[in-house]
Amino acid sequence: MNLLTAAAMVAATVTGIHLPAPTGPYPVGSSTVHLVDHSRRDLWVPANPRELMVSLHYPAVPGGQPVPYATAAETKLLLQAQGLPTDAAQDVADARTNSRAQAPLPGRHPLVLLSPGLGAPRYTMTTLAEDLASHGYVVASIDHAYESAGTLFPGNRMLTCIACQATDLRPLTLNRAEDASFVIDQLTARFPGLIDGNRIGMAGHSIGGASALAAMEADPRVKAGVNLDGAFHVDAPTGIGGRPFLMLGTDMHGPGSSDQTWDQVWSELDGWKRWLTVNGSTHLSFTDAPTLLAQIGLPMSGLPADRAIAITRTYVTAFFDQTLECQREPILDGPTPENPEVRFN
Repeated sequence: MNLLTAAAMVAATVTGIHLPAPTGPYPVGSSTVHLVDHSRRDLWVPANPRELMVSLHYPAVPGGQPVPYATAAETKLLLQAQGLPTDAAQDVADARTNSRAQAPLPGRHPLVLLSPGLGAPRYTMTTLAEDLASHGYVVASIDHAYESAGTLFPGNRMLTCIACQATDLRPLTLNRAEDASFVIDQLTARFPGLIDGNRIGMAGHSIGGASALAAMEADPRVKAGVNLDGAFHVDAPTGIGGRPFLMLGTDMHGPGSSDQTWDQVWSELDGWKRWLTVNGSTHLSFTDAPTLLAQIGLPMSGLPADRAIAITRTYVTAFFDQTLECQREPILDGPTPENPEVRFN
């Protein structure tokens, strides 16, 4: 570690890492739910039933205590898996979120599921989750057991990434689609007065994006989907029935790129669709990584952190506003001077 990086880490400790404020009008509440599907064996540890940890973010009444970003034990494993210095694990865990432990705003709200990339815990999509919640959505960020660098489950059990050794990712993708359906079952049953079961969408990063499409094929309740820079790992869709889909990614997933799955899926999507490429973005630009790494002195190359976060939030929120809330969003019609990095394909 060079002196500049060390100094930046000291500064982060003193001033505190913070997530960017949400852009919507509502305060954000948050809580955590542990779900166990006793009808399914875990794909990675078949002796166990399938378990999920889910962070809920939602429009809330004002007040409440701040919700922590993660535990230091979890962030240490994530930094270690990414080959980054673990000195900053506590600082990242202590990052100031914009969420409070507070009751939801009364009324029925649309539901958006978020699925992270392989090896990434659910908390790495918090900036997007908080922003969607501030715009009136209930957001369920899912930790799929044994598919993150480290996720703390009840009983102080730290489940690590057995799935990271897999060579065939199709079973994982299809299994996440089953996870999504189970989460929908559980949340709509537990919170019928909070969640509108007729307005459900799903977005994911990397393989989580492939899982969003797989979930739409498996479950007609998922009305709209978003893939954030993920190879699809599944066959081109045959049964999403004209439902809308957004593909938002790097040049690696542009037309005619080395990942041909985007070309294949695009040609088969039969509903309203958009394929956007963000110039200067990298694979992690669509997660919390840009803002966290910048604040510990390890900024990513390419797109600045504030632009990476703003573009992801702007286009994903606009997509769900248009598809789940029936609000026309002109930003999805074509390029805009405010977002010169975004290319419509």
